[in-house]
This record gives sequence, C-alpha cells and structure tokens, in this order.
Amino acid sequence: MSNTMRQWRLPQFGRRHLQLEQVAIPTPADDEILVKVAAAALNYRDKLNIEDGSGGLQITPPLVPASDLSGAVVATGKRVTRFRTGDRVLGTFWADWIDGPWPAHALTLGGPLTGALADYVVLKQEWAVHAPATLDDIHASTLPCAALSAWFALVEQGHLHAGQTVVIQGTGGVSLFGLQFAAAHGAHVIVLSGDDDKLARAKELGATHAVNRRKTPRWDVAVRDLTAGRGADHVLEMVGGDNLLLSLQALKQAGRLSVIGTLGEAEIHSPSVPLFLGRPTIQGIGVGHRRGLEDMIRAVDHLGLKPVVDKVYALEELPDALDHLERGPFGKLVMRMD
Repeated sequence: MSNTMRQWRLPQFGRRHLQLEQVAIPTPADDEILVKVAAAALNYRDKLNIEDGSGGLQITPPLVPASDLSGAVVATGKRVTRFRTGDRVLGTFWADWIDGPWPAHALTLGGPLTGALADYVVLKQEWAVHAPATLDDIHASTLPCAALSAWFALVEQGHLHAGQTVVIQGTGGVSLFGLQFAAAHGAHVIVLSGDDDKLARAKELGATHAVNRRKTPRWDVAVRDLTAGRGADHVLEMVGGDNLLLSLQALKQAGRLSVIGTLGEAEIHSPSVPLFLGRPTIQGIGVGHRRGLEDMIRAVDHLGLKPVVDKVYALEELPDALDHLERGPFGKLVMRMD
C-alpha cells in the first residue's frame, strides 16, 4: 500500500481553514492498532469544534475532526491483545472511559485526540470495540456517539421498559436512535418536530404519536392529553433554553429528563416550582462508556436495528456534508473513505 493517506486537518478554527492533505500513514505503538477507516459519521459537535471549539472540552487546533469511525485493523502493536489484524472495529467516543463514573482525565476522539476524517487512524487498543456483525461500515460508524447517547439516557441510566412513554425532540441522530431503542423496548414514543414530512417518517420508524411543535407550541399539554393526563416517563431534552420548562411539565411525577442537546441555546432555564412539585430526575448525558457501547452493540445485533442514514458523502465532500449538518438531517450523515 502507499505510504501516504488523505486527512482533513484544521490548523485553526473556522471552516475556511479546513485542509485536505496528504500525510504519512502512522505506525502503531506497542499498545496501539492501525485502523483502515471505511466510514466516519458526523455529529453536530464536529461542526461546533470546527467553527470555534465549542463542541467539547480542551479543544484547540490543530486537530483532525470527527470522533465516530468504523474500519478494519490492518496492523497491531506487539502488546495488543484485544484485536487481531482483519477485525472490524469502531472507535469509542471517550478514550479511557471503560465503565463506572466518568473519569476526569478522559478525552474525546476528534479533538483533542486523533480524529476520524482520515484514511488510517491509530488508536490505543482500549479505545476501540468490535463492530456489530449485522451492520455494514456505513451504518456501524453512526453508533459511538449518537446511538450511545440515546442508549445511555434511556436504557443504561433510564431503565426503560415496555409500557412507558418517551418524548423524543427532533429527528437528528440521537433522537432517531432514541425512537428506535424506545420502540424496540415496547415503549410508546411521542416525537416532536417542526416538519410534518419528518414526523411522517418518524411514525414509519415506530413513533406512536407525532406532534408538530410549531403548530402546537404548548406541546407539553399535547403530551399530557396523549397520556390521559399522566405525563411521559422519559423526555430527551435536545433544545435547551426555555424548552426545558416544557419538558418538565410534560413529565409524569418523578419522571426522568435527559439533557443531551442545546440546539436552541447553551443555557437552560426553569422556575423552581415545577421541580418541587414534579420531583423529576434530571440527568446530563455526555455519551457513555465503553462497556455501555459493547452492551448496545449486542442489542443492535440482536434486534437487527438499522441506523437511519440520511446521506453518504465522499471524504473530499466534507464542506457539503457540513452544510447538510447545518440544515438538519433526518438521522445521520456519513463520510465514506473509498
């Protein structure tokens, strides 16, 4: 094979500074694997990191963007025991978060650590997991961040079960994974969106009800009407700002609110009385650990769950993919390397 590879590099913040360059293929150290990347999924944080670094902690250029990759191991260091050459793998979002509470030293792929937008990536063996057997590389690449965020909120931390009601906000990657996981667990799913076409597609994926939040600004009232006044067991909060109050008012007594996104604004607002009266559990979700990813992959294989991919772009089409990310895809956007 050639000694060089393609790689998107960001020498300083701002999309205009992105550079697709030819660099030497890295060599794995004793505890590392060299992965030939087949596909890399984009997340909204990647757009923020490229623009100004606001999508993560300790992000400073230069960096190779994007955290989520699927590929095959083509070389291993002499101390590697988790993988062999030829194994299909995914990278983990958080390096060194294996299980239990989040360790303060853990860092993320795609900034400040190595990113996925390259033909080859070197990872420590602890930073990777075996890919699902039932998914091709395009679909498998979407799992490490968006899917695990939804899984962690609803299953790992939320203990979701049949008969519960889940409110999903929007139709991006995390939201549609939340819809698919909730439906697979036998929950009733209420999807909110300002786009009737996207709501119709969400119902095809298994949503029980669809509410247009533009036509129904008090969607919390609609949720209570749809649940005979009981309220939702889980709400995935994807907007932030004043929307948090609506989410709290849509919950049942002692329901669970997972704060995952802040697409509206970075701060969240709520008066204290709904907290006193509703007794909710409010949890922040920052993706999840490696053990959770491995649990989720087993579930994906068992269920035959297929991630929703809106569009696949060639590696050199990154500017077009970022434009699409800005518009708001239905599901995930994926960069293919071949």
